Amino acid sequence: MHTFPPTVIIRHRKENLKKCSLRGLEKKENFLFFTYPLKNPLPNLNNYICLSMEGPPLTSEDKDKGLILLDGTWALAQKMEKQIPPGVEKRSIPSNYITAYPRRQTGCIDPQKGLASIEALYVAFHILQRENKDLLDSYYWKELFLKSNF
Repeated sequence: MHTFPPTVIIRHRKENLKKCSLRGLEKKENFLFFTYPLKNPLPNLNNYICLSMEGPPLTSEDKDKGLILLDGTWALAQKMEKQIPPGVEKRSIPSNYITAYPRRQTGCIDPQKGLASIEALYVAFHILQRENKDLLDSYYWKELFLKSNF
């Protein structure tokens, strides 16, 4: 069985945990959670990519790389992204995926394409050929998201 680098999730301290789509992943193996602003050093992020609205689309050619996901509102994620070390490449989710999350924020470049954190993680794991079968188990809009995208 192929092992992958742990997924690094950097969650903004202002993220509403009651609404956070990533709840429940904190105790799973192969996930490392950090709170922004960062108080603890990040692990070595050589050979990692950061999910972003910018950058070339994620492909299966990225499958051996580690994954960084920024969890916060769009405005906060843009600030958080500035803390990612130089040299970490950005990748976007391919544009054919759409969100099921009923968005109320206005800061997203393209609200229909701006996926909830768990949706982006699910799609990334799908593209990178990683196990993703239980990632959406606690996601309220799971069925609509899957129906709309897979």
